[in-house]
Amino acid sequence: MNVRYGPLTKTDAARCAELENQLFEGDDPWPELAFTRELAAPHNRYVAARVDDKLVGYAGISRLGRKAPFEYEIHTIGVDPAYQGHGIGRQMMNDLLGAVTPDSVVYLEVRTDNEPAIALYISLGFAKVGVRKRYYRVSGADAYTMRRDPMS
Repeated sequence: MNVRYGPLTKTDAARCAELENQLFEGDDPWPELAFTRELAAPHNRYVAARVDDKLVGYAGISRLGRKAPFEYEIHTIGVDPAYQGHGIGRQMMNDLLGAVTPDSVVYLEVRTDNEPAIALYISLGFAKVGVRKRYYRVSGADAYTMRRDPMS
């Protein structure tokens, strides 16, 4: 499979919303407008994975604060179910984390029952630091807050 990685664009917002509905049904998936706004924000970085010009994955990170050392937060990541298990999510995460300054902390939230995602994040240096009860409003599911400390 030939996967190409590059920037996510505002023309991808509708496809992202479509994938969100597949991936996060029952957990308040982001609509097209949310992606459009995220892509317009100056301190956000979004990447895309494409197979034959079809968007099959997306991921985004936001830089927080005005002065270094910055903190970062992974806002979202999703891979089309038909393309999961091929390292696409890992590659997108590596791309996002590669843009983070070495002295920075990175946070994310993940459903406590999403074992494949949790395993990926742990393999990338994240650790569970807390639980956010009922983080996913619609389903009421809990989320782990995970943190990756600065790289030494």
